[in-house]
Amino acid sequence: MAQGVLWILLGLLLWSDPGTASLPLLMDSVIQALAELEQKVPAANASHTASAWLLSASNSGPHNRLYHFLLGVQSLDAAELDPYPLSPELQGLIKEVAQHDVREGQEYGVVLAPDGSTVAVEPLLAGLEAGLQGRKVINLPLDSTATSREAGVTFPDIVAIAPDVKATSTPGLRDASPEVTTADIGANSPDATTGCPDVQASLPDAKAKTPPTMVDSLLAVTLAGNLGLTFLQGPQTQSHPDLGTEGCWDQLSAPRTFTLLDPKASLLTTAFLNGALDGVILGDYLSRTPEPRPSLSHLLSQYYGAGVARDPGFRSNFRRQNGAALTSASILAQQVWGTLVLLQRLEPVHSQLRCMSQEQLAQVAANATKEFTEAFLGCPAIHPRCRWGAAPYQGRPTPLQLPLGFLYVHHTYVPAPPCTDFARCAANMRSMQRYHQDTQGWEDIGYSFVVGSDGYVYEGRGWHWVGAHTLGHNSRGFGVAIVGNYTAALPTEAALRTVRDTLPSCAVRAGLLRPDYALLGHRQLVRTDCPGDALFHLLRTWPHFTATVKPRPARSVSRRSRREPPPRTLPATDLQ
Repeated sequence: MAQGVLWILLGLLLWSDPGTASLPLLMDSVIQALAELEQKVPAANASHTASAWLLSASNSGPHNRLYHFLLGVQSLDAAELDPYPLSPELQGLIKEVAQHDVREGQEYGVVLAPDGSTVAVEPLLAGLEAGLQGRKVINLPLDSTATSREAGVTFPDIVAIAPDVKATSTPGLRDASPEVTTADIGANSPDATTGCPDVQASLPDAKAKTPPTMVDSLLAVTLAGNLGLTFLQGPQTQSHPDLGTEGCWDQLSAPRTFTLLDPKASLLTTAFLNGALDGVILGDYLSRTPEPRPSLSHLLSQYYGAGVARDPGFRSNFRRQNGAALTSASILAQQVWGTLVLLQRLEPVHSQLRCMSQEQLAQVAANATKEFTEAFLGCPAIHPRCRWGAAPYQGRPTPLQLPLGFLYVHHTYVPAPPCTDFARCAANMRSMQRYHQDTQGWEDIGYSFVVGSDGYVYEGRGWHWVGAHTLGHNSRGFGVAIVGNYTAALPTEAALRTVRDTLPSCAVRAGLLRPDYALLGHRQLVRTDCPGDALFHLLRTWPHFTATVKPRPARSVSRRSRREPPPRTLPATDLQ
């Protein structure tokens, strides 16, 4: 049934009117479209190739060649399809999310999910299809050339489940079957690099000691191919494209336009990587789920809701942690390299791949994987100010002199309950900002960042502007608060891990925080009970905690606003 639903999407794409009014670009709308299709697709169509719709926007390009070859997608004539009628609104939505793209500072093919994240639909559905097919794998003879199916060449059936690509175990994500059968691709064809000058020239430090032997369809069509091609800037280039750029929707209730915060962003935006990770996680889950599998609309409703099979850890809020648990950096690097090798042998060959040696491909794969694992998977997901509905800064912010040497930990005290979903956390952020601006008379919310119990960090004054969180020390460190009152109880482990590990390590890597930074509780510098007894006692056991730092005299501090009040003992919300 699920495969038939995705197949019918191609027909809808080919017949839909591009000018048709669409639903808001929400994941709930995508789920609604899938649910309506699932009610109309007869079981007899379930055997149809599911991912053909991925080619509807364009029948050329390296990504679509991967879809053709690894997912068995073939070009279709619209007359061959019998589309199942959907409402004009749903047809318009499907047309809009058909293909991911970045043009002139705007991102297309993305939707807003209930957890506040933005998700590219194309890599998500590509991963679902790869999972429904059982994670096919192929051998990679390094001296062969393959021709895509659209050229009329018949290939052996590839029905294998991918070998174990999992580094560690995590709830809801189990090992794949170790029994694998592979199919070769054109072993007697000439090498794709024939006639290329200096194809054996190596990049500095490039080591091609263990060439890849297979490509896992799930990783190739979601992450590996796009990582490799984006970092493919030329044989002698080791540049790191800007990876993980966020953006802002025109509105959150009925989003239509998504504008990137960096107009020069690469295709590897946060939204694309979110969709690719979701595709990997859910594709892996489907590949291990026996028939009858859950409907796609039901699976996505759970994943973007309370959690698959009622597991709160198996949902989109924790995609980075769950994605990292599925594969190691070394395995992903091999898959990026292998996918580039495959693209080098598929006809027509990608122009930048044609004359690259194995050492050069290995270096591209190493660069891409290192950047992805460290700068994306190794960093927390941060909702920008526009995502939670921040009011404008009142005045002119003062820039910080980076890198800083301190990280100050707070609890919000009020709101006292932890926030566990995006709607509540965003409302808490707006409430705190109103209190700080309207009641305290400050120019903005005081914290640099606020950590929720929903798996996300919320941007306050951010990495570059002086905050109002630790009187006398605002220009020397970042103020990070966890939503809740932690006088007697502790935050969730996910929130603690963010403050203890991922947020500071990401800041150190980016040159925002010194490697020898000191971690302090708010009470060590200001007369307050913040961050609460329970949390402060735990802080004392953390790496980087420092017990000997003395408060600086308040008169020596350049304060952003003379209206900021002097320190008090309570409440903890008086941040200064």
